[in-house]
Amino acid sequence: MTPRSRICGALLGLAAFGMSVPATAEVTRSTDISFVSRHEVMVEASPKEVWLALISPSGWWTSEHTWSGDAKNLTLTPQAGGCFCETIPEVDEPGRFTLQGSVEHMRIVQAYPESALRMIGSLGPLQSEPVTGVLTIALTKVSEGTRIVWEYNVGGAMRYEVPVISKAVDGVMGAQIAALAKPLRVVAAAKDNRETVAPASTPPSPGTPAAKAADSSAVKPASVDDAFGDLADEPKPKS
Repeated sequence: MTPRSRICGALLGLAAFGMSVPATAEVTRSTDISFVSRHEVMVEASPKEVWLALISPSGWWTSEHTWSGDAKNLTLTPQAGGCFCETIPEVDEPGRFTLQGSVEHMRIVQAYPESALRMIGSLGPLQSEPVTGVLTIALTKVSEGTRIVWEYNVGGAMRYEVPVISKAVDGVMGAQIAALAKPLRVVAAAKDNRETVAPASTPPSPGTPAAKAADSSAVKPASVDDAFGDLADEPKPKS
């Protein structure tokens, strides 16, 4: 079985049999040429622990959804322009020899340590289609630990039927976030505990110690929603 056949089969298998995914998971939007898969989970680990795990995909990404068949061949460089890549090992055995190869799964466009990671790329069988996929993973510190929101937004002409491929991809995304979250201690009774930012008070006078402290604290967003507002729930219409 070829790598493409193996990955396609795994995708469709997940769609058919479903996945056990913590917290919430769903295809939140679907059109004739696009879909959005969104997953959310709460873990006891701190944002730092989650971030360090997230940028080390060889430790949690499922081997079933790699081209080489082994997640240990995965690397991720958490810098703009960095690569979420996979090495295809060389083969040196009696009667067969190949050189080392590689696969680019996604390209990092923004890495905000302990807060958010955004990558662009078409995962798995989508790589053969003229589509663009944007994966945004946002981390928010909450009282229980860390809230992880994982959103994969795919759009473009594709030969797959969107209702079928969207459910399959959603299943794979669920498998990945579940694999990431498991060793980070999933909070059983997950709920939405998004922390809100207190209204801004009257700004201190320029040049004062209070103003300098405010400028220093303003370097880091108060929450992940500040950095990636597109992950926030859409405002509900007023009745």
